Amino acid sequence: MGRHSRRGPVDTENTTGTSGIPLAQSASRPPSPGTGRRRKVPAPSSTGTSAPDGTPAHGTPAHGAPHVRGGHPEQREPGGGWGDVTDSGSGPRMGAGYTVPGPRREYVTAFPERGGDRNGTPPAGSPTATPSPSAPPPPRDPYASVTDWDEDPDAPLGADGGETDAEPEGEGRAKSGKGRAFTGIAAAAVTTVLAVVVAGQVADGGKDSNTESRSAPDGGARDTDDPASRSDARVAPTKKPEATPATYEQKMGKKYPLDAKLKASGDFAAISGFDKAPGKGRLWKYRVDVEKGLGLDGELFAKAVQKTLNDDRSWAHAKARTFERISSGKPDFVITLASPGTTADWCAKSGLDTTQDNVSCDSAATERVMINAYRWAQGAKTYGDAVRKEFGNAIFPYRQMLINHEVGHRLGYNHTDCDKDGDLAPVMQQQTKFLDHDGITCKANPWVFPKR
Repeated sequence: MGRHSRRGPVDTENTTGTSGIPLAQSASRPPSPGTGRRRKVPAPSSTGTSAPDGTPAHGTPAHGAPHVRGGHPEQREPGGGWGDVTDSGSGPRMGAGYTVPGPRREYVTAFPERGGDRNGTPPAGSPTATPSPSAPPPPRDPYASVTDWDEDPDAPLGADGGETDAEPEGEGRAKSGKGRAFTGIAAAAVTTVLAVVVAGQVADGGKDSNTESRSAPDGGARDTDDPASRSDARVAPTKKPEATPATYEQKMGKKYPLDAKLKASGDFAAISGFDKAPGKGRLWKYRVDVEKGLGLDGELFAKAVQKTLNDDRSWAHAKARTFERISSGKPDFVITLASPGTTADWCAKSGLDTTQDNVSCDSAATERVMINAYRWAQGAKTYGDAVRKEFGNAIFPYRQMLINHEVGHRLGYNHTDCDKDGDLAPVMQQQTKFLDHDGITCKANPWVFPKR
């Protein structure tokens, strides 16, 4: 392994190594590349002999046990980071005929922090550099304690400044053993935690980890387990029920806004469809026209005409008559819903003035029975609170009376009044204008043949 991180405190003051070689010299010597094992340095011989330059000579260790693992002494081979070993005299002499070469230029360029700058200039204090007598020794690497993990700072240095394979007995060896033990314990703890996490995910049914964070509508991360976004206590939104369509009775019991002086387009549109006559009396066919631009419900008006005329209390009483609505072909009459201004125009064709009291008419000179849309929408004062108390509604029975009265004219019936106080007004009485006459008070009545 290469140099990564050195454990231990930073030492910037010590200028010598355990071997007695100045650190300024030993630190400048870059280590040779290897296979990751510490380089083996021969131990001093038992006889204490040394090379001429002070390097311990090869020999048997003092205690008879070899210090080189595997029994092979270190041999510097040609090539590599230190170049060729020659006796060229380019470096300091280590013995007769032996020269310690400096680092090769390629090595220095590749590792400037170990051998010099990237231009190949060796650092000061290296074997190939000329040391300056006045230059102070370079301090030890201040980051070595956190960058060199593969070397023990307490291990003895060899003759060339590198660590020896032999670890001294005592505190330094104990520290190294404790460090390895703590590293093994930490690795086992991490493995245990990972196993527990995986087991928990399996127990939870294999929840996909991607569900823990998903994109929010604004593109950011969103925690789907947040109680604000997912809560068992939160009531799920319910679909708002659709509004129930109003019934025929509800529509007929409601007033609609319309101007009393409105004069619309004067054009009519027939309500399409066919309502078969329910009885077997004399058949009367009719068509329903509605002036364009009124803003009223023409379908409701057509349905009201059919139901009212064929009621047993109306002109179909005792099956004397039956009424059938058509939208094509030749009708016996056309019952027409028109604005007050248009109603007045059509009634004037038969010599009738409907502008007084804003009433309806049967324009006998034409095919049209005119129903004033203002009266249909708003009713009359005569059908007020008294009628509401009796019928439960005032505008609904007024509309029935309006249809029966004007169709009665088409059938040949003229106006008439009640002749006894408190009696029901005849359907052919002008109930839109009055219920009282000549000191007699009549009751509102929408039917030709009322049941009471």
